[in-house]
Amino acid sequence: MKPLLSAQSVTRYYGDRAACRDVSFDLYPGEVLAVVGESGSGKTTLLRCLSGHLPATSGTVAYTMRDGRRLALDAMSEAERRLLMRTDWGFVHQDARDGLRMGVSAGANVGERMMAVGERHYGRIRATAADWLKRVEIPEDRMDDNPWSYSGGMRQRLQIARNLVTSPRLVFMDEPTGGLDVSVQARLLDLIRGLVRRLDLAAIVVTHDLAVARLLSSRMMVMQQGRVIEQGLTDQVLEDPQAPYTQLLVSSVLQV
Repeated sequence: MKPLLSAQSVTRYYGDRAACRDVSFDLYPGEVLAVVGESGSGKTTLLRCLSGHLPATSGTVAYTMRDGRRLALDAMSEAERRLLMRTDWGFVHQDARDGLRMGVSAGANVGERMMAVGERHYGRIRATAADWLKRVEIPEDRMDDNPWSYSGGMRQRLQIARNLVTSPRLVFMDEPTGGLDVSVQARLLDLIRGLVRRLDLAAIVVTHDLAVARLLSSRMMVMQQGRVIEQGLTDQVLEDPQAPYTQLLVSSVLQV
């Protein structure tokens, strides 16, 4: 089986400071990878480089298209990159306001992504949007409401629906439960886990929360000061951490 996404020596500098350095890994179809570490460890910079939101200073990111071609992200045309981000890829921001159009209705937020890939039939667009709102536990009678009127948890669920409506193969998630109340986090995590499994999605999840990593991912990378210092199966890393930094992260959770 070909990797869906391959990163080779991905590095990003800001001036003379390396935000992430020499990161390499393969992600396979249906696999969920968690990237964990404290604030400033480089995990969000890495995610932005992998998803094309930020150019890497050096290194390559390659993606296997549906027709089997492997294309380097930096070799794609702007049109190819835009189409990829509207179809095969999704990106769930920590703050849902960054991933939604706040001035249009919830239904329109979902429908716009369908229109971006060529759907023009209003009835199909509205029916599909209603179905996806139901999947993410948003009442149909809130479909025509503006996201400003939604709670934080509802906005995040709407952002997920907007991303998944075009049946992507890979979703990038940046602290998807950050800033939400604990009870809302639990409900959202359960929803994400169920959708990832049912849709056989591959995902890269950035989080500082080891509980989120354990619940969602099959494999984990631990970052410190821009470098990957440990990686492996999630349960294995959490139950038998090898790097002193990982041991400290795990022990700090156990002490809470």
